[in-house]
Amino acid sequence: MQQSQPQVLYTPEQRAKRDATRWTMVQGVLAPVQFLVFLVSLYLVLSSLKTGENTDWALASVVVKTLVLYAIMITGCIWEKVVFDKYLFAHAFFWEDVVSMWVMALHTAYLWVWWQGSWSATEQLWLALTAYITYGINAAQYIRKLRMARLQKPQHSLVNVSAQVSA
Repeated sequence: MQQSQPQVLYTPEQRAKRDATRWTMVQGVLAPVQFLVFLVSLYLVLSSLKTGENTDWALASVVVKTLVLYAIMITGCIWEKVVFDKYLFAHAFFWEDVVSMWVMALHTAYLWVWWQGSWSATEQLWLALTAYITYGINAAQYIRKLRMARLQKPQHSLVNVSAQVSA
């Protein structure tokens, strides 16, 4: 029985672009910052829903989380353009980008209802939790891809190994 080949995320040219661009470092810094902001906000949101206290802090934390999300999405689009020559929906990250659109839509909806003030604080916090669930799914997708990229051997080293074996 033949095993299927693992998905190749980057061509050698794309890997070189990824490694050379400053946007890779920007993403590498923003991702853990966003995750930390998410954890703090998640704690505040859940605590507020449970106790009814510090609701203003919880609501504001979702705004901060959303602004950090916008920053990572904009810089991520630039990174994707540099590496894959597409701002969004490059083949290697298509499904991550699809889920990212849902994440952005829910966070943006939160900003809208927060700004309008037409929903109760509790309803806003439940919307935030919905956005956070999609963010969690999306974060897991990107962590999986990061792991895949680390496990993927650069193509040129595979060619060198093949050449050495056949010699």
